Amino acid sequence: MSAQPPDGRQLLVVIDPAARAVDGESVRIAKDVLCAGASSVKIALPDSAEEVARVLAHRGRRRPVVLGDDRTLLRAVRALHHERALGEAPLALVPIGPRSSLARALGVPGQVLPAARAVLDGMDRELDLLVDDSGGIVLGTLQIPSNGAGSSSHWWSPNRDGERSDSLKGWWRVTGGRTARSLVRTLTMPAPSNAHGPGHGHGHAPRQRLRIEADGVVLVDLDHPVHEVSFRTVNPGLIEVRVSLPDSPEPLCVEAATVTVSGRDFRYRADSALAGPVRTRTWTVQPGAWRLTVPRA
Repeated sequence: MSAQPPDGRQLLVVIDPAARAVDGESVRIAKDVLCAGASSVKIALPDSAEEVARVLAHRGRRRPVVLGDDRTLLRAVRALHHERALGEAPLALVPIGPRSSLARALGVPGQVLPAARAVLDGMDRELDLLVDDSGGIVLGTLQIPSNGAGSSSHWWSPNRDGERSDSLKGWWRVTGGRTARSLVRTLTMPAPSNAHGPGHGHGHAPRQRLRIEADGVVLVDLDHPVHEVSFRTVNPGLIEVRVSLPDSPEPLCVEAATVTVSGRDFRYRADSALAGPVRTRTWTVQPGAWRLTVPRA
């Protein structure tokens, strides 16, 4: 991850229709701050995802700024990624709406005024992107199963510097440059017996039978039930994979550049979006694929 001052003050401000409907006053405040601080501002009011993509594709040399929530950010990143233009210009967000936890985790202020000011005088933070083999993207975390039962998805939340949260302390994880491949013998050993009965420690959470591979190493195969799989990008250019097993008190936690999950008709939640059912999917990290404007440290 690297950060640098945003260049230029010509902005393309794309206002999500849901933001206009939910909190028109916050939209007005953000527009006033941006128009007062930038040399040139073009306002766009798209009514659909297709219009958002068209507006961003014709942004010229203007820096795109979106007003909306996490879904607005994801829509903009998807559009730019589809046009192969994601790395051309930093993206900025002023969060407006009820769902902005992803934006805050990535370093964007939760309040309108600080977020708008960061657009003008903040830093451009370089971030990795998780891309799957169907063209889908993940900015935050991915979780299987998707229904959140017994979910521990809070584990991934990074701080402003991209470090792991305190909830990760004590985990077994790969350190010192070792890859998932170096752990093949350890991870394929028989799981410890469960003296407390099936599902101990996970209540009545659903189980799935999945084959999970990290950099070609089989972490769990179809003959072993899985309670939950979660992963996110970590620097530098790696996916942190956590696999919770019903008969193991501690999750497996490794880092890899590519992760493949296969099984019978499984669903997953990527950021806020539900996807599937699919039978196999591979995710690969693209280091430094996009930039997001955040406040200076």
